[in-house]
Parts: sequence; C-alpha cells; structure tokens
Amino acid sequence: MTQPRQNIVSVSDTPYYHCIGRCVRRAFLCGKDEFSGKSFEHRRQWIVNRINELSSAFSIDVCAYSIMSNHYHLVLRLSPEESKQWSQAEVIQRWQKLYSGGTLVSSYQAGIALSEIEKTALDTMTEIWRKRLSDLSWFMRCLNEHIAKMANKEDKCTGRFWEGRFKSQALLDETALMTCMAYVDLNPIRANMANTPETSEHTSVRERIRQHLGKSHQANNLLVMDGDNTNSQGIPFYLNDYLELLDWTGRAIRENKSGFIPMKLAPILKRLQIEPDTWMNQVNHFGKRYFKVAGSKELIKSIALKIGIKWMNGQGKSSPFESPT
Repeated sequence: MTQPRQNIVSVSDTPYYHCIGRCVRRAFLCGKDEFSGKSFEHRRQWIVNRINELSSAFSIDVCAYSIMSNHYHLVLRLSPEESKQWSQAEVIQRWQKLYSGGTLVSSYQAGIALSEIEKTALDTMTEIWRKRLSDLSWFMRCLNEHIAKMANKEDKCTGRFWEGRFKSQALLDETALMTCMAYVDLNPIRANMANTPETSEHTSVRERIRQHLGKSHQANNLLVMDGDNTNSQGIPFYLNDYLELLDWTGRAIRENKSGFIPMKLAPILKRLQIEPDTWMNQVNHFGKRYFKVAGSKELIKSIALKIGIKWMNGQGKSSPFESPT
C-alpha cells in the first residue's frame, strides 16, 4: 500500500534517507545515445555541481551519491535542528543561493527602513524558507527542477524529464546506512562502468579518495566519516574501514571474476557483528529487498505499526540485517 512521504520521512525515527531520481522513458540523464550517437556525459557533472550547491544552502548533508546513465542515487542526512540556529540574515543568504528573494529582501539588505507590515511579512517568509531549507522534498525539488530545465534547454524541447517524484527510503540504523552507501558507491562497478572505486567517476567514494589524497579541487561538501566516537558529528564509521570494505566487496561482485570473501574483514563488520556472506548478500540485493525503509526487522516492524500497516518489505523472519546469534 502506497504511503504518504510524510509517514516515511521522520527525523525522529532516522535522519538518513536514500533517494533515487530516474529519467522518463528514453530520456538520457547521462551516457551515450546509441541511436543518435550523441553523448550526454557532461550532465553527470551538472548533477554533482548542483548537489554541492544545495548542500551548501540546506541543513542537509550528503553521505553518498552515484550518477548513472538514466538515474542517480543520493544518501542524505537531515539536520533540521541546525537550521533553527540560523539568524534571519543567514536564512536569507542561504535562500538566495537558490532564489532571488524578491524586492522586500532587496530593501532589507540595502538597509531601507521597513514598515511593521513589511517586517512581519519578511519574518513570515524567512520562517517558511527556514523550514524549506531543512526539508527533503524541497532539496530534491531544487535538484530535479534545475537539471530538468537545463536538459530540456539543451535538447530544445519541453515536457517531463523525470518519470515522477523521487523515490525515498528511510535508513533506520547504522547497518542500513553503511549497506546503502556501499550499494550506492559500487553501482558503477555493478553496471560494468568502472573496475574499482577510485576509477568510478561521479561517485562520492571517488571524491572521498581524491580529497583524502589531496587531488580534488572540488568543494568538500560530503559529510565527514569520523568514526564511532561519542562526539561524532559525521558518519559513524572511519574512512579507512569503509574503503577497505568497498575494495573487497567490489572485487567479489564483479561479474568477470570469481566471487570470493577475503579472510581479513574490515573492522566495521566485526564491530557490527555482520558475517561476510550476509554482507555480500545484502549489498547485492539491497535495491530489490527493501522499498520504503531499510533496517533490522524490529525497526521495520515498529515503523509499520507507527503508520498503521501490518507488513513492510524487509520485515521477514530472516532479515540479513540481523546480527548472528
């Protein structure tokens, strides 16, 4: 049964969400059109640039992304409490990275005295913008509308570019977050677009590696991986652990090589008590096994009860997210 997005997007349950945008019919997001021979590869950078612009304006952090030929994946963390700390001037400044703000804002910024009615109107608008700048749907709207306009302008056409509203999936626990990020970062390898994470262009893992090596000139808007310490402000695992995990996972899922599970496990799997076979099964089938939410069966069951339904995908008896007994 289809559920309203507000039932699924609840920061009180989890701040982490996996989002997917897909092109309509044969529209090309990126890649090469075999019929016309036209390349759309440059559009990948459009999306990366826009994601960076939005993350600098919204109180929403980017955990992972990958830009494919006719769709993209994003893993985001919502931080609405952050936007509550912004001053009115900062809210306006952030909003103006995306929209003009109008004549009232121009007068305010120019130091022109505002009437009481104008001040009230500005206060009201500012609070609306504050909420929008912490809202997942507004983030995705600002991404998809922008790319659709650029693509339609380039293609000299009008009409729908995306097949519909973006799809979102709540990541209910740390294991679901890590598995989804790996699934997203390894998408180009699964699609035979790249052989290794470091050569997977227009992915967050490649950007993290380049930043780590000091080779990236792109603004660093990815949420930092700062481990599992109690004062963690970022993703709760270490970059080195994650890269090691991706490396041997990527080797095992490549179709032109025999799959294998290395004897040495990344510390992150040991800490979460995940068996290697379970991990591989989860990453390989993540896109099909879970729909609106991903996490342990207990957490999925609690969400189902909360929104008044009896069952959700992933709520089966043998959830791969469960720790071994």
